[in-house]
Amino acid sequence: MNMIIMGPPGCGKGTQANGIVQNLGVVHISTGDMLRAAVKSGSELGQRVEAVMAAGELVSDDLMMDIIKERLRQRDANDGWLLDGFPRTVEQAEGLMALLDEIDQSVGAVVSLEVPNEEIVQRLSGRLTCRECGFVTSRQSVGADDPNRCPQCGAEALYQRDDDREETVRNRLEVYQTKTYPAAATLGDRYRLERIDGVGEPAEIAQRIRGVLE
Repeated sequence: MNMIIMGPPGCGKGTQANGIVQNLGVVHISTGDMLRAAVKSGSELGQRVEAVMAAGELVSDDLMMDIIKERLRQRDANDGWLLDGFPRTVEQAEGLMALLDEIDQSVGAVVSLEVPNEEIVQRLSGRLTCRECGFVTSRQSVGADDPNRCPQCGAEALYQRDDDREETVRNRLEVYQTKTYPAAATLGDRYRLERIDGVGEPAEIAQRIRGVLE
């Protein structure tokens, strides 16, 4: 099965994507991984990507489509794939559908994780990251007597990343609601769209996903 997983920042998409890949035995394809692999390959396409990234610019939709096309034609994608991190806009969704028609592939299901904005704000604005080891935890999980100590490595190095601050989180959610959420609906006009309740324990959410996929 070929699938696409979508969801707002902080919805647990990465955790669920890993579970889907393990359960179904499909290839996990993320935009970040594709860009890094393209650059590492040293191919003509990879050199184009490297030049764009070196200039600090965003990879264009046309170039991203070329990268996805090349990736989906690789042998390990023949038995199914899970696309994660793309599309992010209606235009990208339309381009992806056209690309899949061109290479004679389709999508069995689009999984969209649904989490209320206030739940996301609470999750992300309470998140802390260790400067030393990169461990991610929450304000609720660390001791009140020593709120800066990392429970993983013991360093006094916990801090809140700028993109986890409440005002930044709300802005990211607004971008998602206005640009990416409609992209899921666009895909749903062509493929099976399953909107999954993303509130609860990861195992519960995984069971909901398995239920609709089965």
